[in-house]
Amino acid sequence: MDVRMDGRVAVITGASTGLGLAMAKEFAASGGSVALLARKADALAAAKAEVAKAAGKANTKIEAYSCDVSKAAPIADTIKKVVADFGKVDILVNNAGISHAKPFDTVTDEDWQGDLDLKLFAAIRLARLVLPGMRERKWGRIVNVLNIGAKAPGANSTPTSVSRAAGLALTKALSQENAQHGVLVNAMLVGLIDSDQWQRRHKAANDGKTYQQFIDAMAKGRIPLGRMGKAEEFARMACFLCSDAGSFVTGVAINVDGGASPVV
Repeated sequence: MDVRMDGRVAVITGASTGLGLAMAKEFAASGGSVALLARKADALAAAKAEVAKAAGKANTKIEAYSCDVSKAAPIADTIKKVVADFGKVDILVNNAGISHAKPFDTVTDEDWQGDLDLKLFAAIRLARLVLPGMRERKWGRIVNVLNIGAKAPGANSTPTSVSRAAGLALTKALSQENAQHGVLVNAMLVGLIDSDQWQRRHKAANDGKTYQQFIDAMAKGRIPLGRMGKAEEFARMACFLCSDAGSFVTGVAINVDGGASPVV
């Protein structure tokens, strides 16, 4: 299957590292133009160079925007810039967010609000801004990157599991409202996938294990496939959903987790 993104413009949040960067590279390599959003300008500059390299000689446009998506004003300002630079937004990938999980009794109001602002309200605000253009053009894709705890929350998983579960409801509601306009809305649920997050945790552990030993231990007994996933594997599924090849898929939440989730 030749999954192509030619002529499409994608906005990806949390795009400077990890899954966001992997998706940006995959989209660009498939012919799409990409607007990378993240907070740190230096990391964005490095990411832009990587994505441009992945695009090769394809006729694509790659730009980076420093934006704190946990706040409404920067989102509005940045989307205006993106539309001015690219002319449109065809695809929105709401990927920004880190794992924030601890016992319920220790989660403060500030923790709750911060998590909801970064993971839920960012997706709401961004979707609100890009949906009118998608509807007008009768083509659009929105992918909400959540995690498998959204379907099966465990102990000590708040506030992340709750924010992500709300993302599931948002995904389904938006898919129902926008299908008639040619706009498809889906969620991808992350399991254990190798990323810079785990590299930081390995460094902090400082237990004498190699990084490979560290991630192998994380996967053991938790993932039926017996290994952590790769960001590139996640990115390929995102590219399919956001392309014309995924034209009859909407309103679903796909586990990308090597079989780790206890629910379908």
